[in-house]
Amino acid sequence: MLGDAIYPCIFVASEPFQREIALQKYLLIALGGALGSIARYWVGSTIGSRMGMRFPYGTLIVNITACLVIGFTMTYLGRRADLNPAWRFLIPIGFIGAYSTFSTYEWETLTNLRSGAVLLAVLYAGGSFVLGLIAVWGGSLLAEAV
Repeated sequence: MLGDAIYPCIFVASEPFQREIALQKYLLIALGGALGSIARYWVGSTIGSRMGMRFPYGTLIVNITACLVIGFTMTYLGRRADLNPAWRFLIPIGFIGAYSTFSTYEWETLTNLRSGAVLLAVLYAGGSFVLGLIAVWGGSLLAEAV
């Protein structure tokens, strides 16, 4: 998991210290998540009000900008070991996670493609799309039935 490699320790940390680090992670994720969800609402509603609601322009813009931000952030943080690891919790996990999970889906697909796992990337991308659509449809049918 992304967060597990953030705080490598040579020594065995005391239990209170481990709890403090865990609390910091969750607070950074929560802060990033709050900012990401506010940004998602603001961008989506602003674009939607200006361009109309017939086509989901707001959601499209959110998803595409999230892909740009996660691509930049993950690559930049991966190349800059000197940066505080807290940025990984705040931006990719917290902010982008709340802003759009579509970007994570795209990042994981790209990662598989770059590693040469083309079939896995295609299965993941296609399977996520098809199974997600089926799940949304099933959830909708379930809601109509209750």
